[in-house]
Amino acid sequence: MTQTQEHNVPAQRFPEFSGEWDSLKLGDIAAFSKGKGISKADISEDGAIECIRYGQLYTDYGETIEEIKSRTSVPASELVLSEANDIIIPASGETQIDIATASCVLKDGVALGGDLNIVKTSNNGVFLSYYLNSKRKIDIARLSQGISVVHLYAAQLKTLHLNLPDAPEQQKIASFLSQVDCKIAQLAEKKALLQAYKKGMMQKLFSQELRFKDPQGYDFPDWEEKRLGEVAEFVGGGTPETGKPEYWGGEIQWFTPTEIKQKYLSGSKRTITKLGLQKSSAKLLPVGALLLSTRATVGDIGIATKECTTNQGFQSLIVNSENINEFWYYWILENKKTLLRRSSGSTFLEISKTEIAKIKADKPSLSEQQKIADFLSSIDRKIDLVSSELDHAKTFKKGLLQQMFI
Repeated sequence: MTQTQEHNVPAQRFPEFSGEWDSLKLGDIAAFSKGKGISKADISEDGAIECIRYGQLYTDYGETIEEIKSRTSVPASELVLSEANDIIIPASGETQIDIATASCVLKDGVALGGDLNIVKTSNNGVFLSYYLNSKRKIDIARLSQGISVVHLYAAQLKTLHLNLPDAPEQQKIASFLSQVDCKIAQLAEKKALLQAYKKGMMQKLFSQELRFKDPQGYDFPDWEEKRLGEVAEFVGGGTPETGKPEYWGGEIQWFTPTEIKQKYLSGSKRTITKLGLQKSSAKLLPVGALLLSTRATVGDIGIATKECTTNQGFQSLIVNSENINEFWYYWILENKKTLLRRSSGSTFLEISKTEIAKIKADKPSLSEQQKIADFLSSIDRKIDLVSSELDHAKTFKKGLLQQMFI
């Protein structure tokens, strides 16, 4: 692709194309109609006709729709059926920005539900869907009307200003972006498969359906029943007085439960000073401590990679020398429901240090704990790698959508 500074041409363009794009309105190139009501009760797994309801544009579909997720038994004579290349846009929604959502249906004969604007054009529907969802999303949102329920009508869509290249360039852009989306879908599926594999292996490992062998090929010792209080020391948290600026903005990390979203915790949103630590019930936790949320949000857990503190919504675990912290990190992930069952409270759920300490757990030998932790960590590293690739692909697509359209 090449960069260009000409008038009325995109910033990024395939080198075989030149010249300015045409300036026109959507009403100049399209005809508009509406879908016909398909209720939730009309959806049937063994229905004869594939169908799309307007709410699915927000949840199930992107710029292109090829694999249809729903079917209906409503007779074809009572439905509005698609033609390949139709663009569908919700006619109503909760917010202006949500309603500005376009998808191109790639199949004939798909029933299009009520509250859908159908846009028919001889231009490339896939190109237009990518275009409308990026450079023209804000413009479409501004055309919509309403407060509690937002509506978008054909009369408004007709006025939408567009800049369009000729058919070959539309096709080239549409094909390229479709390939990028295909890569994103493949990465998302790979991530989901790895997550499902991890979940299945955790179930098998902690139920002892699957056991590892020691380095000599022999069975590890039988697991011993323990209580969590025999595995780790539990340390609560605290919050320095908020009106004392000298307690805040220091070098000590201070976590809240909403920040526990990943395995390794390396940076908190707020920090406290040594004075803040001294003047509050917060305790300094060592590297490797398991930060376990126990109030409001119960059962989220992460591993501290630096010395840190938490607020009072935690009971952090410092495992003893006979245990591997990563093993117990995974054990708690697998047994989160046990914590939730022991939680109580009317305003919000909470589980006490005493209740956690009572929880029974089968404890493998130190060597087997390490084996299990290493195995599950290797899966996590693969998930992290795919997640990074997926994020990169999404960022790449976002950049293309900004640069390839006017």
